[in-house]
Amino acid sequence: MRIVAFVLVLAVTPACAADSLYPVYAAGRYEDAIRAGTEAATPEGFAIAARAAMAEAAMRPEPCLSCLQRAEDLARKSVAAGSLYPDGHIWLAACLGLEGRIQGMISARANVSVAKDELDAALRSDPRNAYALAAMGAWNIELVRGGGALLAGLLYGAHEADGLALFDRAVQSASGNVAVRYQIALSLSGYDTKKFHARIAGELDAAVHEAPRTEYEKFIQSRAAELQALLNRGDAAALAAKVRQFQGYP
Repeated sequence: MRIVAFVLVLAVTPACAADSLYPVYAAGRYEDAIRAGTEAATPEGFAIAARAAMAEAAMRPEPCLSCLQRAEDLARKSVAAGSLYPDGHIWLAACLGLEGRIQGMISARANVSVAKDELDAALRSDPRNAYALAAMGAWNIELVRGGGALLAGLLYGAHEADGLALFDRAVQSASGNVAVRYQIALSLSGYDTKKFHARIAGELDAAVHEAPRTEYEKFIQSRAAELQALLNRGDAAALAAKVRQFQGYP
C-alpha cells in the first residue's frame, strides 16, 4: 500500500500567534522570525519559528529535507513547551507529511498515525481551527488516494466523505483564507480532478481572488493561479505534474 503524506500550507491568523512575532513572519522575514521565536522559548514563539522555517523550505525550488527537519525540531519544541497550544501540533504534522514525501513510502507510512495524533491534539484544543481541519481533511483524502478506499478505511479509518466534510468545516471557519482554499484545491487536484473539477475550480478561484495577508499567502496565491490556468486549459498531464511539484515530491 502506497501511503501518500499530505501537505499543509503555511499561514495563520494573528489571533493564533504571539502578537509581537506574527508581523515578522507575515512580512516574510523568516530568519528573523525563527531567531525571535526561538529566543522567546514559548509555545507561540517556537510555533512561529517552525512556520517560518517551513515557509522557507516550501519556497525553495527543490524539496529540502534538512530544512523540514529544522522546522520539525522547532514544532516539537512548541509542543513540549505547551501541549495545549494547537499550532505546534499542526506544524509538526505538516513537517512529518512533507518529510515522508521526500524520504519515501516507509517513512510516510510510519508518520501517518503520528500526524493524525498531532492533528487530533490540535483540534481538541481548537475545534474550529481551519488549518487543522483542512489538514485532517487532506489526511483522509491522501490515504484514500494512496491505498484505496477499502484499505484506507480498514487500516487507518480514513474516508473520502470524512475528508470532504472536514474541508467544508475548514471553509466555514475561514472562507476568506487564501491558504485554506488553496490547500483544499491542491489536495483534491492530486486525488481526482475529474470527479471534483467544480470544487477544485471554486477553491482555486477563491484562493486567487481573496486578499493575501502575508508574504507567504502571496506566494501561495501565485501557485493557485498557475493551477487555475492549467485546469481551465484542460491540460491534465501538466496539471498533474504541477500538483505533484507543489505537494513537495522530489
